Amino acid sequence: MTKMLLPIAFGVAFGLGATAASAATLEDVKEKGFVQCGVSQGLPGFSNPDAQGNWTGIDVDYCRAVAAAVFGDADAVKYTPLSAKERFTALQSGEIDILSRNTTWTMTRDTTLGLNFAGVNYYDGQGFMVRKELGVTSALEMSGASVCTNTGTTTELNVADYFRANNMEYEIVAFEKADEVVQAYDAGRCDVYTTDASGLYAQRLKLTNPGDHMVLPEIISKEPLGPVVRQGDDEWFNIAKWTLNAMINAEELGVTSANVDEMKGSDNPSIKRLLGVEGSFGENIGLSNDWAYNIIKLVGNYEETFNANVGPDTPLGIARGVNALWSKGGILYAPPIR
Repeated sequence: MTKMLLPIAFGVAFGLGATAASAATLEDVKEKGFVQCGVSQGLPGFSNPDAQGNWTGIDVDYCRAVAAAVFGDADAVKYTPLSAKERFTALQSGEIDILSRNTTWTMTRDTTLGLNFAGVNYYDGQGFMVRKELGVTSALEMSGASVCTNTGTTTELNVADYFRANNMEYEIVAFEKADEVVQAYDAGRCDVYTTDASGLYAQRLKLTNPGDHMVLPEIISKEPLGPVVRQGDDEWFNIAKWTLNAMINAEELGVTSANVDEMKGSDNPSIKRLLGVEGSFGENIGLSNDWAYNIIKLVGNYEETFNANVGPDTPLGIARGVNALWSKGGILYAPPIR
């Protein structure tokens, strides 16, 4: 396995097109009995451990959904906390089986790192947070500001583009770990904190006085966040893609963790295919035909995981917005199971 992964590291180091990993992830996962999932080092609502080490969040629920699809057990997951700088190397090297860590899908990442994005589980955009006492109401008033952010992210590039396009000066204060950024901003080492808007709402909860800070209205980028796997293993790539698609389709079809058993008796052909009552869709991706039933029963549909982790009734209080279904004013849309 290591032998097959060496060209990836070589390609990245020398700026060459990365070659594919060997195709055996599903077999490896089954052999060890769990999915090794790369997550953040602590981002409330997305991937965050409690005092007992129990992980929760949208990205964590996706990991649990993959485990439910493969094993019929959503707890058959182990988590590897990774910084933004470490995350791609950990996936390339085989340290993790899948990366589910609020990671932006870009062309460079999709074509030069030997990786494949399995879809988008949260449509986001980069924003800015400042102290209310500064009296700043727009990002266009930030010329000369010092800006805290993470290294190894698209965030730094977006800041450079935004300030240059608006003829503003700035100074970057960058750290590898997200908590280091939060601590630096909280301690006044910079004027502005920038990351994905969802991350700003999440990290604001960690500040000494969250109410003293505000997220500015400007969104300066497209940040489609989603899970990532290695290239060269279409079977595992299909499982990663269709796990997410199943959760989105389940919401659209009105299938929830509470009614999924009842829905197995539905006359709707789309529901029958989703829940494995008709067809062999699970077998087509190397799983049992109740793969999607297990995802929904043990984890829930997309709406359930959104509402439980980041929705209006959580501390983050994020509205569905563009992450609503396409049929309800958003852009969330999954290919059909048929």
